[in-house]
Amino acid sequence: MSTVTTEPEAGRVVAPETAPGYRASRTLPLRVEALRQWRRRRTLVMGGVLAALPFIMIIAFAVGGGPDSRDGGNGRITLIDTATASGANFAATCLFVSAGFLLVVPVALFCGDTVASEASWSSLRYLLASPVPRARLLWSKLVVALGFSLAAIVLLPVVALASGTVAYGWGPLKLPAGGALAAGDTVPRLALAVAFVFVSQLVTAGLAFWLSTRTDAPLGAVGGAVGLTIVGNVLDAVTALGSWRDFLPAHWQFAWADALQPQLEWGGMVKGAAVSVAYALVLFALAFRGFARKDIVS
Repeated sequence: MSTVTTEPEAGRVVAPETAPGYRASRTLPLRVEALRQWRRRRTLVMGGVLAALPFIMIIAFAVGGGPDSRDGGNGRITLIDTATASGANFAATCLFVSAGFLLVVPVALFCGDTVASEASWSSLRYLLASPVPRARLLWSKLVVALGFSLAAIVLLPVVALASGTVAYGWGPLKLPAGGALAAGDTVPRLALAVAFVFVSQLVTAGLAFWLSTRTDAPLGAVGGAVGLTIVGNVLDAVTALGSWRDFLPAHWQFAWADALQPQLEWGGMVKGAAVSVAYALVLFALAFRGFARKDIVS
């Protein structure tokens, strides 16, 4: 019996055959990627550093006698001057001293290390050969990286609120400008502030993730994202730029303080969130577009 083979017609695209039961959406599940990242030493170290910071500040206040809540002779009272007034004040102070730089590091680390580390271990091509579609691989890694970044940003104020309440008691949030925020309103307002901090860090996440798809060196992606964030902070300090600073994400990084006012102010947070999300979407799109065309050799 002869075997008859048929050739595809000229110009006709033939869909590649797939194994029975194969579904691209089921490759590299989020829980698998999350467990892989959770077991990384850098995840545990970063979590330990963020959880330890509030206790270090409590010890510093105890050794130094606490912040001077009067005015230090300059007629101004800052948020740090009210740090020991209550647990809520202490949590707000920890957020204030860490939002500018410290919280940038875990975001850059989780988003910048995620793809570049696979390339540096020469395991990226094996993941794609599983076969995991490139878009699915990036999507899984991005979602998990953002999830760990959010967890890191939430961890610090939660530990600070708990430890500060034990050390200084539970009470209203004393405002530097005068007045206080009722104790029952402090947790929702702090949650809103933390949410804005996370949104404002999406630019750093986008930078780190895009660089992670462009290089095989994890430290290059992480360091590049942190460095560019610092450059943004420096440019925001140049007052000669005038209204151009409104287009810099760094210009709005402390807009979360408006959530801790007696009358909630949305203007600065809405503008800051819009700028941050716009930059982040462009950077994430560049990462997916570039990775789809990249020649994976490692």
